[in-house]
Formats: sequence, structure tokens, C-alpha cells
Amino acid sequence: MFSKKYLSRLLALVLVAAITLFGCSDNPSGLSGNYSQDTLTVLENLKTAIDLSDNDANKKEVVTLARRQISDYASRYRRNPKTSGLRSFTTMQTALNAVAGYYSSYGNRPLPDKLKNRLQQEFKQVEIALKRGV
Repeated sequence: MFSKKYLSRLLALVLVAAITLFGCSDNPSGLSGNYSQDTLTVLENLKTAIDLSDNDANKKEVVTLARRQISDYASRYRRNPKTSGLRSFTTMQTALNAVAGYYSSYGNRPLPDKLKNRLQQEFKQVEIALKRGV
């Protein structure tokens, strides 16, 4: 009885440690936690998703990755006071909201040229702001 009690506690401790170490380490969106690098990664993947033609074989996977990255990026940096006030973040958030809104409303349909042009302009502004550090 005495050893069974300690054995069950030890097993519980080992399981908690294993889940903590291995269960939380997988990041399917590819974000690292470095704001500048994550912003550039999301930008590149969004540019790829926007530029793909409708008949491209891997469009669905690219759009799914882009949607996952939008969600992960916003949830990671929106509440961080160090990044949420940056000009690069606010411009990026505007672009992400536009893309996410379009994908939720229209699915995998191609983006209109007007939206593409606006997004490209905002992506350039984000890259410039990142280079300046703001």
C-alpha cells in the first residue's frame, strides 16, 4: 500500500514533466517567438498564398498554413505591450485582418486585385518599419 501510493505519485510527476517538455514544444505554424523574424516569415508565406494561381496543386495547403500563421501571430503578439504599439505591428495587423476576413467570408477564392494591391502596399510598409525598428 505504501509503495503503491508513492509509485502513483511518481508516475503522475513523470507524466506532467513529459507533457510539459514534449507536448508544448511543437509549433505547426513555424513561428519562433522572435517578433521580427516571425513577421517576415508570415509576410513571405502570405505573399506566396496571395500570388498562387487557383489551379495550383498545393494552394489549399498554403492557404491553410497562412490562416494558421495569422491566428498564431495575432494571438502571440497582440497582447504583448512591447510589440502591440509598434507601427510595423499595427500595419501588419491591418493586413492580417483583411486577409483573414476575406478567407473566412470567401474561402479559397482568388483575392481581388484591389485587395492584392492594398496588401502588397501594406507589406512594403511593414518591411520598411521593421528595418527602422518601429
